[in-house]
Amino acid sequence: MGAPWHRPDPIAPGVVRFATRTPTLPPAQTTNSFALGTRDVLLVEPASPYPDEQRAWLAWAASLAEEGRVLRAIFVTHHHPDHVGGADAFRRALGLPLWAHAETAARLPHLPWARRLEEGAIIDLPGPKPQRWRCLHTPGHAPGHLCLEEEASRVQLVGDMVASRGTILIAPGDGDLRVYLQQLERLRDRDPVRLLPAHGDPIDAPRAHYDRYLAHRRWRENEVRKALRRHPKGIDREALQRIVYHDVSSAAGPLAALSLHAHLLALQADEFALEGDDGRWRPSAHVVRCED
Repeated sequence: MGAPWHRPDPIAPGVVRFATRTPTLPPAQTTNSFALGTRDVLLVEPASPYPDEQRAWLAWAASLAEEGRVLRAIFVTHHHPDHVGGADAFRRALGLPLWAHAETAARLPHLPWARRLEEGAIIDLPGPKPQRWRCLHTPGHAPGHLCLEEEASRVQLVGDMVASRGTILIAPGDGDLRVYLQQLERLRDRDPVRLLPAHGDPIDAPRAHYDRYLAHRRWRENEVRKALRRHPKGIDREALQRIVYHDVSSAAGPLAALSLHAHLLALQADEFALEGDDGRWRPSAHVVRCED
């Protein structure tokens, strides 16, 4: 069966999107790969683990080479499975080096990482219209998450920092909600003109999109705060989830549970909330005193 989305999808001169089916979280069904560059090309997100999608991806890469483009490397924004499912197959088939942040490489030690990119690293892509992409280390969703920003066009390739639809999961143990929100603010304040997310269409009103993400998280956190204040003797996470995420479908319940836990850990770090030995969460003693 053919893919129900258009591919390849030229987005701008020197930017082509190629979406593949991946085992990702709803509402997304695909992960976007990108070819960056007007002659020298960086391939971003070797995403799909599925053989039919890998064949299509490799045929796309081959077509770029047939057009006279120079394939330089494969770039990974972070280590999650729906972003690296084809990394080993693609680097073997194309003979290209893999590039990522050191934290990503550490989580995928079976792959031969040729370059570990840090904050501020520059990727120059020569061509008729040269591109210069700056690496921005944006942890919070994943420890080694990297975004790319093109200096002339102010386009940001943002991986899983935002999506065009829905929200981004910040999973405890892998993510950090406070750091994630700080990085969203940082990306917004760089004043980009367009966002290229890993899931969904390009985003042409970046500041408003970032502001919506920030406002939603702050609203949800405030709901958690209010619920905890109403239960000074403690409440378990399941009961708290029914209060705070009453607007979420039962199908999304497991994801809501992870998001709630991320909010609670952030509030614990802020010394607003604490978890008792009984597994129940309550506002910290100084919050209760302030309420009194």
